[in-house]
Amino acid sequence: MATITSESHCPCLSGETYGSCCEPLHRGEATAPTATRLMRSRYSAFAVGDVDYLLRSWHPATRPASLELDASVRWFRLDILASTGGGLLDRAGTVEFEAHYRAGSEAATQHENSRFERVAGDWAYLDAV
Repeated sequence: MATITSESHCPCLSGETYGSCCEPLHRGEATAPTATRLMRSRYSAFAVGDVDYLLRSWHPATRPASLELDASVRWFRLDILASTGGGLLDRAGTVEFEAHYRAGSEAATQHENSRFERVAGDWAYLDAV
């Protein structure tokens, strides 16, 4: 996993530092106000290897018992393509994205349309459409 400090650019490519963007969500000091924001923070969690956050932000109905990340995968770019719902007053939403990564010498892209729902007021990743 990439070594990211609070002063580093955030892996989600928001233009902010990790310390002012996704790190507070990863540490449990803040929650994502929108589904897209949660998607960005989950991408950053993959990039920094934060399995605990990934599990915490997963919907309880679909959350696996455990998760193991491939240490050879390097996530380097997130493109948000579209979203529906998922706003401040919504209960559900979708976020379509492409996440770019390298596994060894091979570059690849994961394209997904993810569903999100609120659980006890907080956004949670449900599954892929």
